[in-house]
Amino acid sequence: MPLTKVTSNVLADNAVTTGKILDSNVTTGKLATDSITTVKVLDANITTAKLAADSITGAKVGAEFTTSSVLTAAAIIDVDYTVAQVFTLTPTVNTTLNITNPIIGVSKNVVITGSGGALTLSFTVGGAAGTFNRISGAYVDTAAAKNLIQVTAVSATEFWYSISQIAV
Repeated sequence: MPLTKVTSNVLADNAVTTGKILDSNVTTGKLATDSITTVKVLDANITTAKLAADSITGAKVGAEFTTSSVLTAAAIIDVDYTVAQVFTLTPTVNTTLNITNPIIGVSKNVVITGSGGALTLSFTVGGAAGTFNRISGAYVDTAAAKNLIQVTAVSATEFWYSISQIAV
């Protein structure tokens, strides 16, 4: 007489191994609650569509949006968009801020404390001229001056910027 039904009481312990279970037979209903952990999810499977609205907080964004970096005075200084949100500098010579790794639509802040001389400030992008459109303000290099320069990338080689000083 042929066997028509296999029941658990006729199977030896450990007789059914994972190799004998078809992938298509593992369904959501058969998974234990909390059996899928983050270590089991491939990074490639985390997509924007799987993120809840408003789920990204300031604590989860990269350092390029949450940190400050001190720039070392030099004639040409790289301002790398991927490093920090705020850059600080006290120049000792005429300075060119060379924008690197710009991110379109992102603004960066550069705070420059005056040296007390008559130093100048200019811009380049990736070591080339680029287009830098000043919206407002002028760079002031007096000992008491603090300049806030806000630079926004509108393309890979075009930037809009404004310069402000602390009111006295």
